[in-house]
Order: sequence, then C-alpha cells, then structure tokens
Amino acid sequence: MNFIALRQDLASGVGILRALTHGVSQADAVLKPHTQSWSILEVVCHLYDEEREDFRRRLDVMLHHPGETWTPIHPGVWVTERSYNTRVLSEMLDAFEAERIRSLHWLDGLKHPNWEQESPAPWGSMKAGEMFAAWVAHDTLHFRQIVELRYGRVLRLAEPYGVLYAGEW
Repeated sequence: MNFIALRQDLASGVGILRALTHGVSQADAVLKPHTQSWSILEVVCHLYDEEREDFRRRLDVMLHHPGETWTPIHPGVWVTERSYNTRVLSEMLDAFEAERIRSLHWLDGLKHPNWEQESPAPWGSMKAGEMFAAWVAHDTLHFRQIVELRYGRVLRLAEPYGVLYAGEW
C-alpha cells in the first residue's frame, strides 16, 4: 500500500470538496433530485460525521485495540435524525475541514502501524490497511455523488434546452 499517496489524497479531500461546492448556494445545497437521494449538504454532513465517528475511530481501534468491538454507527439514519438538510453548507465545510486536519495529525502520529492487523467486522475480518484504503475511497465515492448532483443541477438550469453537445454522461 502506498500510504504516502493515500494520505495525500485524504489531505487533498478538503480542497476537492470545497471546489465541488464552490458557487453552490444554500438553496441549491439542500435540493434533492428525488426523495431517495441525498442533497449536496447531506453528503457534506455525512462526510463530516464519518470523519468523526467512523474511519478514524475504527482505524484507531484496529491498530491499537485489536479485537475490540466497534461502536455501532447508522449513517443512513443520521441524515434525517441529525437533520442534515437544515444545516449551513459553509459551516459544515469548515467543520469537515477541522475534523480532517485532526485526522491527518492523528495519522502523522502513527508509529509503524501494522496495516496487516486484522480486526473483526460485522461481515467478517478486515485488515487495518483495508480500512485506511476504504477511507480514501469513501471520499472519492462521495465526490462522484456531488458531481452527479451538480450535473443534475445543470440539466435543470438549462431547461428547456438540452446538453447533448457536451458529451454523453
């Protein structure tokens, strides 16, 4: 595993998220294409909560307390339970950045982490390296989600005109 490159991807995540949300108004941030999808603001809030309550915390358990049971999380429920869509986009971006900085400092403080360390997961066993890689991949999956939401916004704003000339989505 290329820890340095993956750690750099995590560090770049804040800038990528800010770039993806640049120019998005609060009104646009809460729009959902349909009831089952998330808004841009909900994605940002999810990333913030995952940063605090999932990846860093669970990786710490895996590396420093192997065998310890993970604290249960409920990301899908948090969207409504924690009223993500009532929050302020700029504040949540700042909160995510602060948590990501904490995560990077924590990662930088690891002394010879055993990425092969296995821990029990609800679906079986998982290595610490897999958790770290999943953390980076999780960001990228949600960046893609925001790009899709922004593309949908362009389609709405362009109506009644089409965008086929741009290329196929």
